[in-house]
Amino acid sequence: MASLRIQRIQNLLRAEISTILQRKLKDPRVKMVTIISIEVSADLGQARVFISVYGGRKLKENALEGLRSAAGFIRSELMRELHLRPMPHLEFHTDESLDRGARTLDLLEQIRYEREQREARAALEEPAEPQGGARASDDH
Repeated sequence: MASLRIQRIQNLLRAEISTILQRKLKDPRVKMVTIISIEVSADLGQARVFISVYGGRKLKENALEGLRSAAGFIRSELMRELHLRPMPHLEFHTDESLDRGARTLDLLEQIRYEREQREARAALEEPAEPQGGARASDDH
């Protein structure tokens, strides 16, 4: 579990990097990028920045390439704004958890649909039960 100080730094970095991406970074490859989380090492030497990119695999690769090439600029902007010492080196990674979550939901929906289809077929194949009310013998 990260210390309270590390958690505060992670939250601060997340907010500030998001602002830099929206307002200061002009690289067209870095559009539709969302900062998902940041993991800062205990010595503040490294910060792993996990991102999500709306779009396909190629857009994700391009966004990562753009972020990695802009890491020095982003770090210098962070130093200017936050006055944090030491300023962690930034490593950008895609966060696949959203994709895995979406895939899991798709699979669950497919399972539900297939079960409903089986139940509907089974209901059509069940033999009809005899109608009640008719008596075998009516002796008076």
